[in-house]
Amino acid sequence: MQTLETDRLILRRWEPEDADFVFDLYSRWEVQRFIGNPPRVMTERAEAEDRISAWQHKDHPVHAIWAVQLKESGQLAGALLLKSIPASGSSLPLRPSGDTEIGWHFHPGSWGHGFASEAAAAVLDYAFAAGLRRIVAVTAPANTASQKVCGRIGMTHLGQTARYYNQLCELFEATAPQQ
Repeated sequence: MQTLETDRLILRRWEPEDADFVFDLYSRWEVQRFIGNPPRVMTERAEAEDRISAWQHKDHPVHAIWAVQLKESGQLAGALLLKSIPASGSSLPLRPSGDTEIGWHFHPGSWGHGFASEAAAAVLDYAFAAGLRRIVAVTAPANTASQKVCGRIGMTHLGQTARYYNQLCELFEATAPQQ
């Protein structure tokens, strides 16, 4: 996993000592309300430890899930995801769709500062430089904040789809610049 840097952020590998932050982030309804089908909050710290362990063991050459850390304070702000997006279907677990998804989950204390847009733009640049040609993002129809991030990082809104996660989502797309 490659560490990425922006003017204000470091996107780095998750470490076991980040479990308290992960638990705090994903135990908040205001963060989880648009994540999952159905959404649910973490209820035990062990879930955070398990999630970090899963994030550390990605075997794709480009996909990763980064911890987003503020350079100035060293404080964690959220997570930035570049991963396979599951296709809708009746079998569980859902199978990969073949598409790559970008997503972000930020702590409410970090909302409104442009961190999600800054981190997501860096990950898009990284993904395209690594050879990916197309990245999608999906949001719940009511998640207007994430939809605005998609627009800020240059993604195109393609309308609604039920192709992913067995739910209706707003679909956004970014394609690699022509070389």
